[in-house]
Amino acid sequence: MQQVLFVCTGNICRSPTAEGVFRHQVAAAGLADAIATDSVGLEGWHVGNPPDPRSIQAAARRGVDISDLRARQLTQEDFDRFDLLLAMDDGHHRDMLRRATRNQRGKVRMFMEAACQPAPPVPDPYYGGPNGFESVLDMIEEGARAWLRELEARNP
Repeated sequence: MQQVLFVCTGNICRSPTAEGVFRHQVAAAGLADAIATDSVGLEGWHVGNPPDPRSIQAAARRGVDISDLRARQLTQEDFDRFDLLLAMDDGHHRDMLRRATRNQRGKVRMFMEAACQPAPPVPDPYYGGPNGFESVLDMIEEGARAWLRELEARNP
C-alpha cells in the first residue's frame, strides 16, 4: 500500500482539497486498495476542523466530497509512515526538509513537480475570492493526475 500525504499551512484549503481530489481519482482508477491518502498542516491552528467551506463547495461542484476531512498537524511520525509527502509550496517544502531526517528527505516533494518542471507553488486561496479556489482546483486536478500516473508506473 502506497501512503501519500498532502501538506499545506493549516490543512483547511490546499492540502485537504488535494487529498480529496487525489482520493477521488484513485477510487475512479480502481486503486483504493493500493493507495492511501491523508493531509496535514504544518501549523496546528485548525486541528479538528473541517476544510474551509469555500474549499468544500468548490470541490463539490466538481463531484469531489471533502466534507469528511478534518485538519491535523504534521508529526515526526508522518515522515516514517508515508511514502510520499507532497508540499503545496516552496515554504512548506523547506520546512518539511528541515524537519525530516536525512533518510526521509527523499520522500518530500513538491505537489506540482510530477506535472511540470520547475514545479510552481499551489497558491493559497484563503484570502482570495471564489475564483482562487477554482484556479487552485485546476492545478490540483492536474497535479493529482500526474502523481497517480507516476505511482501507477512505479507499481504496475
